[in-house]
Amino acid sequence: MRLSRLNERGLASLSRFLDSSTTDSPEPYPTSILTDPETSECLDPPIEIVQRPFTNRFEAARYLNEVLARSNTDTPESDQGLWAWLALFYFEQLCPPGKNGRRNPGERARWIPVVGDFRRYYRHLLAGPYRIFNAHRDDPERTMALLSGPVHQASDTYRELAARQELITNPAVVAAATRLYYDPAKGRLKRAGTRGAPGTVRRFAEVLMQLDVVWDLYHMSPEELIAMLPPEFDRFRR
Repeated sequence: MRLSRLNERGLASLSRFLDSSTTDSPEPYPTSILTDPETSECLDPPIEIVQRPFTNRFEAARYLNEVLARSNTDTPESDQGLWAWLALFYFEQLCPPGKNGRRNPGERARWIPVVGDFRRYYRHLLAGPYRIFNAHRDDPERTMALLSGPVHQASDTYRELAARQELITNPAVVAAATRLYYDPAKGRLKRAGTRGAPGTVRRFAEVLMQLDVVWDLYHMSPEELIAMLPPEFDRFRR
């Protein structure tokens, strides 16, 4: 299918579809919104995009990075209609039915990105991971602690770091998070315990924000950052 963006009418149609998904009479998947010239417009030059399953957010972000690199859009991350179109295109993966057979799309920011609001922008299921991958494209593997989870879920690691611009754009911070909280042998995050408990990613973010007052974290290596962490992180440091 040709990659497109939703216009205002398309965004309104997507919103109505999402609202209906939580009712007793959900609307059927509105495929026509993706191609109808009344609700969408193709990117120029034409770019083909395919439906494919994604193992995790990292894989989705890598694929979208490859696709959008072929576009003439200088700042695709700020194209609200494009990301809304992509979210609808991959709706089946991004909003799987629960045990009761019903879907829960969640807040609107997960589907239509809030461009200009850094904290809420990263809640978009595709735009957020894409932006993180793109910011670390020199070594995308360092983002695994953030992007190793399923495409339809944001991990605690992602939520705690992505909303803090000074942390999420710092290569050493992102690499340190992956070394601490990602298990490459198992291909998933380590068990960190209760959210906010000693040594967890919330504490990691809090400690780094305190260190940032005194130290220039952008000029430190991942090893230096990890060495500065207090003893509560020892179980992840090993």
